[in-house]
Amino acid sequence: MVEEKKNYHQVTSQNVILENRKNMSVSGVKDVDSFDENAVALFTELGNMLISGSDLHISRLNIENGEVIINGTIDSIVYRGDVAKKGSFLQRLMK
Repeated sequence: MVEEKKNYHQVTSQNVILENRKNMSVSGVKDVDSFDENAVALFTELGNMLISGSDLHISRLNIENGEVIINGTIDSIVYRGDVAKKGSFLQRLMK
């Protein structure tokens, strides 16, 4: 029997689609660091990303495919440097 290994996050590119500052789709997402209705912090293939706004909701999250969809009023999208933290938000919380 051959063991099948899934290699998630082989994506080296990223797409960010923002529609009318209300709907945002991001590919190349490795994990969600934190989120509330004013900010969403993501670990992505190209660095840490901070999305700021109001009434923000993650309507779809698929870490296996590296995709997230965020709805709400989006005011800013900022990359915050290289990916430095290791482990998911929950893994770091449980340490």
